[in-house]
Amino acid sequence: MGPIQSSSQGDGAVLFGKTSSPLKVTKGILFRCCFCTYVTRYQQGIVSHLVTPGDEQFKSQFPSVSSCSRSTVSSNTQKHESDKLFKCKLCPLAFAHNFRLTSHNQTHTGEKPYRCKLCPKAFARKSHLRDHDQTHTGEKPFKCKLCLKAFARASDLRKHYQTHTGEKPFECKLCPETFTQTSGLKRHMPTHTCAKPFKCKLCPQAFARTSDLRKHNRTHSGDKPFKCQFCPKAFAHSGDLRKHNKMHTGEKPFKCKLCLKAFAWNSNLKRHNQIHL
Repeated sequence: MGPIQSSSQGDGAVLFGKTSSPLKVTKGILFRCCFCTYVTRYQQGIVSHLVTPGDEQFKSQFPSVSSCSRSTVSSNTQKHESDKLFKCKLCPLAFAHNFRLTSHNQTHTGEKPYRCKLCPKAFARKSHLRDHDQTHTGEKPFKCKLCLKAFARASDLRKHYQTHTGEKPFECKLCPETFTQTSGLKRHMPTHTCAKPFKCKLCPQAFARTSDLRKHNRTHSGDKPFKCQFCPKAFAHSGDLRKHNKMHTGEKPFKCKLCLKAFAWNSNLKRHNQIHL
């Protein structure tokens, strides 16, 4: 770890080289760890949190650190070496912190404790509810430069751009599948585990996720909750409705890079690309 130079950042915040990032507060909380949620108001605190045992350069700059408990420093060092001790029992993912595992487990159980006050939607994470709340204002300041679509959130615009590029940067480490969004990869991961605790009551099928069981149940009930706003058609799955809507809007976001053709569905673009081989 290189030498640390401090610089004032205003609002009482201080930036320390590459080891911490500024936290703009006014009540004396000055130092935030880049690698975890540790925050301290003391210079000595962040240094002792980050320094590795035997790092004499740090100790010469900050002599008071040399009296730190070696076990405390060692435990913090291990934490920043990405030790992922908390392993999911239903998929191959593992986490450095128990609270992240607890949050991840909700993707398997389907638990969604954070409910919108304006519509029936519910979410596994509070941050997702906050993002969703913005959709009720009607404001869509983030506009696509390649088509007429606009979005309430910058993250949705970034995801949308991938429909134009065909980019799928999120790769499964266990199979060749790739995904445009990290959420798609997360939904995919349970398919690699043998655990299928969610069993259909009407047939022998079982599923790794409650969301898959809910979708499957519609094949028995005939329920089609996703209704087209342009025609009387309705669908059991939201993805089928999105595909259908393109018939009405004429949207063709999947463009061939070698000719002028464009397509409503990525699968059609893939078939078309074969004529250029």
